Amino acid sequence: MERADDRPPYEQMAAEMRARIMGGDLLPGTQLPSTAHLVTEFGVANTTVQKALAVLKAEGYLMSRQGKGVFVRDRQPFRVDVGVYFSPTPGGYSYELLEVDEVPASNQVAEALNIDAGEQVLLRRRLLRHAGRPVELERSYYPLELAAGTELAGSRRIPGGAPRVLADLGYELQHFVDAVSTRMPTNEEIDLLALPDVPVIRQFRVAYSHEDRPVEVSVLVKGSHLYELVYRLPA
Repeated sequence: MERADDRPPYEQMAAEMRARIMGGDLLPGTQLPSTAHLVTEFGVANTTVQKALAVLKAEGYLMSRQGKGVFVRDRQPFRVDVGVYFSPTPGGYSYELLEVDEVPASNQVAEALNIDAGEQVLLRRRLLRHAGRPVELERSYYPLELAAGTELAGSRRIPGGAPRVLADLGYELQHFVDAVSTRMPTNEEIDLLALPDVPVIRQFRVAYSHEDRPVEVSVLVKGSHLYELVYRLPA
């Protein structure tokens, strides 16, 4: 038996329009039909249409053009390749280092690194941008016995990133495991990622070296409204 959708009508309409945009049925730059057309198509009141469109504008899916109407956003969802490091390039990816510190490991981080909860780990917190836009907030954790005294503990950008440092230490990355979930953003995430009121994608990533040794745990957070994750897996 199907469960009745008890959301307000404007939320149901916004959900349908959002799905059409994300699915490519409404292409970037497409002008929406008139309000009268949408009233008829969805069988709702004019005020319901206006509230639904306002939600989608706030989320960045739609934009108004003075004297012309309402249009689907100009750009496609940004497809974020899933990788452990993106090389900075002009007009491409860039990193802003926000924090380097020793912190107690949370239960989740400790379990992933096979250490005791509360044990000190090295934290590197960064903001990833693409073409100047904030894309992802990253928190990466390393066992102190491995990272102390290395470039990972420094406050400068690391050429080649953490994977290069780990490889130099004899811990070349072999594979990683992502657990992906969604939740509403924190105040910090809204601020740093310039987010509207939308859920975020949270990746909890464990990177492994030889013999399945966990050497890095990362918590990666990005907005769900304008981004897609791209995984490239062997056949």
